[in-house]
This record gives sequence, structure tokens and C-alpha cells, in this order.
Amino acid sequence: MLTKRTRWGRAAAAVAAGALPCLAFPAPALWWFAYVALVPWMLLLRSAPTGRRAALEGWLGGAGFIVAVHHWLLPSLHVFLIPLAALLGVLWIPWALLVRELLGGAPARGRAAAALVVVPAGWLLSELVRSWQGLGGPWGLLGASQWQVPPALLLASVGGVWLVSLLVVAVNCALVLLIAVPGARAPAVAGVAGCAVLTGAVWLWLPRPELTGVLRVAVVQPGPVGGADGAERRFDAEERLTLGLVGARPDLVVWGESSVGADLAARPDLSRRLAELSARTGAPLLVNVDARRSDRPGIYKSSLLIGPEGPTGERYDKMRLVPFGEYVPARSVLGWATSVGKAAGEDRMRGAAPVVMDLPGGLRVGPLVCFESAFPDMSRHLAREGAALIVAQSATSTFQESWAPAQHASLAALRAAETGRPVVHATLTGVSVVHGPSGGRIGPALPASTAGAAAVYEVPLAGGTTVYARFGNWPAGAALVVLLVYSAARTARAVRSGRPAPEPSGPPARTARG
Repeated sequence: MLTKRTRWGRAAAAVAAGALPCLAFPAPALWWFAYVALVPWMLLLRSAPTGRRAALEGWLGGAGFIVAVHHWLLPSLHVFLIPLAALLGVLWIPWALLVRELLGGAPARGRAAAALVVVPAGWLLSELVRSWQGLGGPWGLLGASQWQVPPALLLASVGGVWLVSLLVVAVNCALVLLIAVPGARAPAVAGVAGCAVLTGAVWLWLPRPELTGVLRVAVVQPGPVGGADGAERRFDAEERLTLGLVGARPDLVVWGESSVGADLAARPDLSRRLAELSARTGAPLLVNVDARRSDRPGIYKSSLLIGPEGPTGERYDKMRLVPFGEYVPARSVLGWATSVGKAAGEDRMRGAAPVVMDLPGGLRVGPLVCFESAFPDMSRHLAREGAALIVAQSATSTFQESWAPAQHASLAALRAAETGRPVVHATLTGVSVVHGPSGGRIGPALPASTAGAAAVYEVPLAGGTTVYARFGNWPAGAALVVLLVYSAARTARAVRSGRPAPEPSGPPARTARG
């Protein structure tokens, strides 16, 4: 039995260990740390005296992970972030039980080898469930920490960020075996070698995107603008910066999310000014309107394409809204969140379907709005529908001095690698960045410290398709099959023996009763 002091100490250690992986994400961006970040948490879980204790420490660690990766939400959600983390932390309980069952005690080589496959599959299951938009979406997926690692980006083109997550957890699992289970070093070394061989094979033999041309894309970043007349002053700043592009010959000019604060049908003066900008720069403008629409009820965030004659009719309304930031889930129950944080006072309206827009010359562009760039399936859909360029219009000014802008910008690299299409991440206040079809960065980023700037990027275009774009999230299917096979085998053993599956063997102090 654990003493009260030991129980509290282990609980605190679980929260701290679960929080460690946040250092692998921007802004620290210690990508290499992801391969060891889970080891302390897993060592704690494997030593849990009972399954109940492992479940508790998995839950606490998961809550610690959510708070650490999303700590920049505190100014908006305040204390509400804690119960939200407690809710999402539950998703790590099955993984924690797998860690204890497969890595606890002194596992034989067969169990150790199974752990290298089953434990990563269990982790991926938690990522899949919390990636549902209603639970906050796929922000902080472990594989996303590898956004600046070329071999990992190539793996993402095969199996998306999901395949990268699987390999990162497998390496952590192998390190736990090397540290804590001397008798299992052979399968641990084999597991690490297998990950290296898979990555090397993909690096050597997978074809790179075939470049087909170049598109000159201008990104306009007006910088922080506040005050009651902030929307009008932001428009003025964007207009001034766009006029500075005259003579630069861009093919497309992109403004960030909420770059226009009024419905253009209700403000023909703004529509005329935008049309004039398109005529003078010689390029269409992709802007984002955040306003109450004049033709239907509610507030929408909409990407609109503007030509020399005004809006072209191409319009995309944001589909996946930010929980609490743009709508309050179950507002009748959780509406009190607006009184303790900066939750949305009125729910934004959702769009009905993705849209691929046609540029002059026949090139097609697929817009996403802010939070949507976190969802791999949305960019994949746009690529399959013919988009040669994906544009994510964003605004993270609420979190300007935090890790959020860098974390958000890093997602563009993964979406580009997954789809084989360049991604332009254009923001109001930084970080704005462009990534090519392989996920590599194109040109310098416009950082959050930039007061106001516009830059033209030579964006390489590519044809063909990636394995991920063609087959989708097949690693999730493989992980579910692994978990089902393991559960069936475990059940079959229990039936044959006529009793529940045994607890992991180990020293008496580590053995649970009942």
C-alpha cells in the first residue's frame, strides 16, 4: 500500500510528467525532446501498484499535458481551462492502463515487443478522440512537434501527422524498455532500429512532389490594431500595405482572418476600395469578412475573392468554429463561461461545405480559416478537390505574446507535407509564413513582433498526390486493428485460463491484489 505522502507525490509527478512534452512544441520547439518526453510519465505508470492507480496517474498526466500545451488560453478561459483539462485528461486512461499492463514488472520479450506496437496505438486513440472539434480539435498532436524535421515531414506525406505520432511514441516506449527492463533490450533496440529503417526507406525511395510552376503570393500583415474603431483602422492599414505592392506583380494578395469588419453588401464603399486595390496590384485579393451578413441571420467568418470588378462570387464560410472563442458548446448549460473569461457572447454561424476557388489563369485555391488548419482532413479534402494552393487565414492577436502564434504557424508545414500542396498561413499580427509542397519553409516569416508588413513569396506549385492525400488516415485504422487484436488475444487467454488476465509481474512492493 502506498502512504498518503507517496500518493500525493506520485500525483504531482504525474501532472508534471504529462506536461513535459509541451517543450517539444513552439515556442521552445525542442523537437528532439519529443522522443524522450514521455519516458518519465511512462516509468511512473509502469510502477503503479494497481490498475486504478495507473488510471488516476494517466488522467492527471493527460490533464497536465492539456494545460501545458494550451496554457496560453488562460487569459481567455481563466479557471475554466482546468475543468476542460480534467475532462480531456480522461482520454489518456486507456493508454495508461496499456503502459502498466505491457511495460510493468519484468515483461518477457514477447510482451515487450507487443508493447512497442500496442502502446503507440493506445496513444493515437487518445489523439483521435480529442481531435473531434467538439472536444477542442487536433491541437497539440505529438507528431506536430516534428514540423521542422524533413524526414518527419516526409513520413507525414505517407500517413499524416498520425504516423509521426506513432513513431515518436514507439521510440519513447523503446527507451523505457532500455532503461527499466534489461531483459527486453533486444526488442527495444529492434524497435528503434525499425523506426529508423522505416524513416530511412521513406526518405530514400519516396518520390518528392513534382514541381509544376511558381505562384507569386503577397501576404499582408497589418499588425496589432485596437480601439473601438479598430476594424476601420485595420482596413486602412491593410489598404496602405497593399498599395505598396503595386509594381511587385503578385498573382494573389492574401489578407488575414477578420481583415474586413463589415459585410461588403452593406458597405459598398469597402467593396469599391477592395476592387480598386485588385485593379492597381493586378491580382485578386483573398480577404476574410467577420461580420453579420445582410442576406441571412447571424455572424459569419467568410473568405471572399475580390477582383477588379468587386467580389467574384467565390465565398467560403468557416465550418469548424473554435469552442468558446466563436461559440459556446451547450450554451444553456455553459453560458456562464462568458462571465469568467472571453468566451463568445454570440455564437458564430457555420458554413455548409468547403470551397475551392478559381483564380485567373485556371489555378485553384482552397481557403481555411484559422483553427481549421489544425484539421488534416480539411486540407486533404481541398487538395483532392483540385486546390493547387491552400491558404489559411488566421488571427491570433488575442494571444500575441504567447506560444500560440508560433504553434499555429507550425501547422502549415504539416498540412503542406501531408497534401503535397503549398500552404500560405496569413495572419493579422503574425506569425505569417509560407511552406512549400514538401513542408519546407519558403522565404522569411513575418513574425509577431512586426508592426505592419507585406511580403511577396515565390510559392512553388506541385502536381501529383501524396500517399496520405490518396488514402487518408490509414494509421488510425491500423492502430484500431492492433488494439482490437490485442483485446481479443487478451480475452482469449483469460477464457482459456478461466480467470482474469494476470497483473504484471514484479517486485512484491509493486504487485497489486485483486
